[in-house]
Amino acid sequence: MRDVDRPEDVSRRFRPVPESAAAARRFVRDALDGSAQESAGTAALLAGELVTNAVLHARTDVEVTVRVREGRLRVRVADGRPDRSPVPRHYPPYAGTGHGLALVAGLASRHGVETGDRHKTVWFELDPAHAPGADTADTDPGIGTDTETDPGIGRDSETGPGIGTDTYTDTGAGTRPGVPSRPATTVTLVDVPSALCSAVQQHRHALLRELVLAVAAGGGSGVRAGDLAVAAGIDRVISSGVPDTPDGPLPGTQLRSLRLEMPAGAARAVRVLRRVLARAEEAAREELLLALPALPRARAFQDWMFGQILGQLAGDRPMAWTVTPREPDVAASAPVPWEPGQVRAGRSPVIAADTDNRIIAANGPAGDLLGWRPEDLVGRRLTTLIPEHLRRRHSEAFTSLLLTGRSRIVGRSVPLPALHHDGRVVPVQLYIETQETADGETVFVARLAPRATTSAGPPAPPGRRAPSLPEDEGTPAARPPRPGAGGPSDLDALERLALLADAGAALNDSLDLGEGLNAVGRLLTRRLADWCAVDLFTEDARVERVRVVHRDPGGVRPERYEGRLPPLSEASRGPLARALRGAGPLLLTGVPPGGQVGSALDAGYRDLFRGLGAGSAVVAPLRARREIFGTLTLGRGAGRRPYGDADLSLVGDLARGLALKVDNDRLYQQTRDIAERLQHSLLPVLPEVENLQVAARYAASSATAQVGGDWYDSFILPGGGTAVVIGDVTGHNLDAAIAMSQLRSMLRGIAVDRQEPPGIVLRRLDLANHSLYREATATCLYGLVKGSPDGPWELVHSSAGHPPPLLVTRRGDARYLEEGSGLLLGMDPTVPRRSAHTVLPAGSTLLLYTDGLIERRDESLDRGLARLRRHAAELAREPLETFCDELLIGLGADSADDIAVLAVRPAPRV
Repeated sequence: MRDVDRPEDVSRRFRPVPESAAAARRFVRDALDGSAQESAGTAALLAGELVTNAVLHARTDVEVTVRVREGRLRVRVADGRPDRSPVPRHYPPYAGTGHGLALVAGLASRHGVETGDRHKTVWFELDPAHAPGADTADTDPGIGTDTETDPGIGRDSETGPGIGTDTYTDTGAGTRPGVPSRPATTVTLVDVPSALCSAVQQHRHALLRELVLAVAAGGGSGVRAGDLAVAAGIDRVISSGVPDTPDGPLPGTQLRSLRLEMPAGAARAVRVLRRVLARAEEAAREELLLALPALPRARAFQDWMFGQILGQLAGDRPMAWTVTPREPDVAASAPVPWEPGQVRAGRSPVIAADTDNRIIAANGPAGDLLGWRPEDLVGRRLTTLIPEHLRRRHSEAFTSLLLTGRSRIVGRSVPLPALHHDGRVVPVQLYIETQETADGETVFVARLAPRATTSAGPPAPPGRRAPSLPEDEGTPAARPPRPGAGGPSDLDALERLALLADAGAALNDSLDLGEGLNAVGRLLTRRLADWCAVDLFTEDARVERVRVVHRDPGGVRPERYEGRLPPLSEASRGPLARALRGAGPLLLTGVPPGGQVGSALDAGYRDLFRGLGAGSAVVAPLRARREIFGTLTLGRGAGRRPYGDADLSLVGDLARGLALKVDNDRLYQQTRDIAERLQHSLLPVLPEVENLQVAARYAASSATAQVGGDWYDSFILPGGGTAVVIGDVTGHNLDAAIAMSQLRSMLRGIAVDRQEPPGIVLRRLDLANHSLYREATATCLYGLVKGSPDGPWELVHSSAGHPPPLLVTRRGDARYLEEGSGLLLGMDPTVPRRSAHTVLPAGSTLLLYTDGLIERRDESLDRGLARLRRHAAELAREPLETFCDELLIGLGADSADDIAVLAVRPAPRV
């Protein structure tokens, strides 16, 4: 800064119009011409921010004063609203606007606010001798934040809506003379997720700020200035009731309950705010605003919040966010705050991406599945993992999600292909959820499961642990522990039997092993232990700690102890190693002594005891069918009554029940894997036919753990023509898969040997099937596509109770081929069957499918058929591979049945 001082003040008054901010910046630069040039840019920037605040909030004339004295530059911005003063409010660093006062705090050497009877002045100084933000005047009430107080809700349009680059908060009536106090109603918002609440509040402020700018500039926003003023006022009231830090979160969660003081007559204002925000969302979807529309869960949360406020103002009781029904694309009720470490530590394939469509985290299993090192994936576009024929579709869908806030696949289990590093396609089942960072930014977290090992139901999102229920929900007949519980005398014979029965019921009622372990862990930590751990052998004879449950997980973070353990070696001689070899139950009176540490496995077990705290413990082997599956460890803290010999038999009984669950789960999975491998092995390699494209897809059910009898087939007959087949054997088990394989083989043999019309071939198949399986039923459609390479082409087909094929022309006209239908196979093999003839236009698509693509619970079949016809018509011009993948993505999500799809497209030579 130059030693050129201007002892006199240079001032200029500006009107409350948007152009004044730019004019004020030019004024400051001109006023500093010849002095303080090094700080001129910073001074102009900060002055422009403060003038913008005054224009948008005070809506009065603004006076800007510049002074340079003794090497120190001071700028003052005064307005005519002394009743509004700054109060703390934080905005994330990536917010498009909202940095005004935060910039002053970050760049100025000193700053403050002076309030008089008629004016309020915000000032800052730039001094090279002081670091930016190092000093704040005593008169500063919190500048450097981004809100100001406003004691009115429903002001008229002349006083302004009171939001802009920084927002304002209502301090309540009675803050100025002459304003009578108004009775308030307390509204309670129960189970508010902190990160989601923060994201929704910031998005709401962004939309209202942009509407204010649009109205001030005379833009056609479709919102009246008066409504915007009312909306801004009540938004300030709501925002003032949301603290910057959680107040009393539930243990181990990010949930809290908030109490908002709503003034009398607030219901009308809340309805206006809701209407204004709805119009703002429409404008955002139409790209008329810089802000993006809200994502599905944010919309659902805001609707819930407004509904709770209006309902409670009308006398209704509060309803928690966590129990409110939501649509499928709204993620689970208790959102998981974004933690990259949880993704990297996950044992199933997980990949996370940001709103720029870039991968920000991936774990080892995901890298193994897709042929990448996880660290090499980070920073790449998500399209790196998407087959080329779907990349444009992905980009369009992702852009649509951000621009419209509507998603087709978030929160749903969807079958689709992923691209391996070596270029091959890996069929996966995908489940995506959105998570929020601490400052409200959205992260998309995806879990991938190979199609052959798809688990039951939507997979648990990464990092998500089963919630610790405040009551004994989910555990049959569970009872709280008696005071002083802990010793062998705490449970009498009846209570011990009840505990064993409850543990067995919790395991038997669980859909999968992970859910069962969570349920039993919650039960045991309420009634028998402070914490418990389950270690299991993997298929490669390694040891994995699959679950650690703690009574109060908030401080100890039990999930950090989960994961792959060091190998069980000859040097391992600690209690865990002994139990893994079959010894026990073993009673431990504290942390295993150093003399028992002979390997990394032993050392890790000691770390578990030290980290979770254990004054006593019991470790028991999980044994069934003379095989050791793992161990169960129960621990109590040093302040609790220690375990005794009488507890060993009880823990042993619990371990036996748990071992049976593990054994049954693995046997079931082995059976299912065998059936799936059989089913996939029978899916044929599609023939290559000149000028005839053929594509197929198969996806196991995302809603059951069972295997069905869906199949497709295509082969070339010796006499010419291409056979196309699709079918579905009744049932979802290994028997259905076996019956399907035999039907497929018989149909191939009959079709190749006889080369008769499809109706006759199906009748012969029905006779053969009846002689082998008198009670088995199945649907089947058999067709022949005939034609020269240049066309024309014809389909001759017959259907045994199967859904009709769909013919889609290149122009997008779609119709079902209802002719040639007949009874299911297995009903009456003597009934004659008809064949139907249909011309296939060049470039048209013939689609054969199983009922999993169209049937939905509590929905008519006609509606499902109409949905398929509409969706297929939209894809008429897409490449055939894209056509099939898009059908599964769009219609196969959350299907309760297996899906098989076979598509044929005549393609004449060009």
